[in-house]
Amino acid sequence: MAMAGRRLLATLWVVVAAASVATARFVVEKNSVKVLSPRSLRGRHAAAIANYGVPDYGGTLTGVVVYPPDAKLADGCKPLGKTSFRSRSRRPVVLLVDRGGCYFALKTWHAQLAGAAAVLVADSADEPLLTMDSPEEETPDMAFLANITIPSALVRKPFGDALRAAASKSGADDEVVVRLDWRESMPHPDERVEYELWTNSNDECGPRCDEQAAFVGAFRGHAQLLEKAGYALFTPHYITWFCPEAFLETKQCKAQCINRGRYCAPDPEGDLDAGYDGRDVVLENLRQLCVHRVANARNASWLWWDYVADYHLRCSMKGSHYTRRCAEDVANSLGLPMDLIDKCMGDPDANAENDVLKTEQIVQVGHGARGDVTILPTLVINNVQYRGKLERKSVLKAICAGFKESTEPHVCLTPDMETDECLNNNGGCWRDEKTNITACKDTYRGRICQCPVVDGVQYQGDGYTHCKAVGPGRCAMNNGGCWTATRDGKTFSACSDSDLSGCKCPPGFKGDGIHCEDVDECSEKLACSCPHCSCKNTWGAFDCSCSGNLMYIKAEDTCIAKNMSAIGWLVTTLVLSCLVGAGVAGYVFYKYRLRRYMDSEVMAIMSQYMPLDGQNGERMPLRQEAQEEQP
Repeated sequence: MAMAGRRLLATLWVVVAAASVATARFVVEKNSVKVLSPRSLRGRHAAAIANYGVPDYGGTLTGVVVYPPDAKLADGCKPLGKTSFRSRSRRPVVLLVDRGGCYFALKTWHAQLAGAAAVLVADSADEPLLTMDSPEEETPDMAFLANITIPSALVRKPFGDALRAAASKSGADDEVVVRLDWRESMPHPDERVEYELWTNSNDECGPRCDEQAAFVGAFRGHAQLLEKAGYALFTPHYITWFCPEAFLETKQCKAQCINRGRYCAPDPEGDLDAGYDGRDVVLENLRQLCVHRVANARNASWLWWDYVADYHLRCSMKGSHYTRRCAEDVANSLGLPMDLIDKCMGDPDANAENDVLKTEQIVQVGHGARGDVTILPTLVINNVQYRGKLERKSVLKAICAGFKESTEPHVCLTPDMETDECLNNNGGCWRDEKTNITACKDTYRGRICQCPVVDGVQYQGDGYTHCKAVGPGRCAMNNGGCWTATRDGKTFSACSDSDLSGCKCPPGFKGDGIHCEDVDECSEKLACSCPHCSCKNTWGAFDCSCSGNLMYIKAEDTCIAKNMSAIGWLVTTLVLSCLVGAGVAGYVFYKYRLRRYMDSEVMAIMSQYMPLDGQNGERMPLRQEAQEEQP
């Protein structure tokens, strides 16, 4: 009975999988191969990136195409033994092998062991490019898959034939040099990368499940830092299948589906009578989706990584802890409200659509440049399916390639992620040797030459041959690129903070401001040209003296007698004395004469209203008119 159930179960999923594949839309992700030499083969060709190994997203590789001279090794299916492929120019080797005979991945593994830096597989049929995938059944003899670290790609038959013919020529003078280019394989439109991981909570599906769990644990730190800083937006997804209507009442559908066959997952062990059911997997997948939704509503979407990593460790199927209670413990430890998670999940027994899982089925269908998602795990970065193994460093490199150049976060510019192009000859950019200020800015994709901003001071220029500080504070930065010199304790500069740009030699010097030299005012008759004058040039100035008993007046450029000068001082003193005397006299006049006049006026006014001393009590008429009207 158990055997019959397993056969029915297998038949069910074959039917569902076949229906999915029949309608799936696959997209081949590509890089380019540019032939640099010989001249007769120059051109650019497309190549299909393999779904294993480590494509160098955002980078390039220039190497020499080598084709195995032994026909028995031409397909790369046999170990190449002690054969070590080298090029005469000591460039990296790009090994060209024929398609057929064994798994694509095995060809790449043998090439890697032989020292190749990359692999090109020449198609045996003239057909459109297809993606070289890794074996579906990862048996023990396929353990090498996790150790493939070089990139590989499939090229079309005409191009492969041409490469093979050129590389096989004996005594050829020119090597076949190609450049593999992945710089445009990953879209990089702006300063934020959006990526999604299609995964599964099942931990009993063999190496694939182990790979997913290991990746989540290893990549968690990078993912959370990128999301917290706003550099990346991550969304988890889970694939679900459906139960065909003809099987809705069977034990298989009831054990593996929720919401009456609408959302299903295969039985983890392939045995309905043992262990966990597919229904348990669907429920935990749904719970993890709701964990992300609830955490996102609390502005802490990165908690999904903590929940999934902790759930795998604490609630594994192998330990029989794959339960709702264990999920509650993990959620509570992270401060996530279980009531909101349950509300998000809805009723799994309802004969109705589940909004969360229905959305997953909709977005599973490809759109734009992305194909349908049909296998797990699948990583999508900037709406392009990632090719290569699901490993921390490889994925981080691909994400870093998705940033607009010069906007990459620091984690993308570490030595283990990329090569600092500015270390080699300063990247060919401008550099000030005195201050070591450079226009070279390292990026994940290479470098750009851009005049920098240093301590708030902007440099302007082409970035390659020149940069100059402009604006306020520019003179503090290597004197604004202008001339300056110090001699005998004196410092002169051609940079002025009152000018936002440009250089101008100071008085006493001549030049273009970049180079200034002292002006000899004496020899050029610019000073001390009067009779009896004697001129001595100094750095940045001059000294004039007069012969005999004469004194030099710089403003008039003339010599005058010293005694005349004394008489002038005497006259000046007398004039000043007279002015002081006049001021004192004026003050005395004000104090006595004017003050006395004012007092008399005040007394006259007051006498009209009250008797004053010396008037003997007589009343004075207030107005003359009033006196005349008396009878």
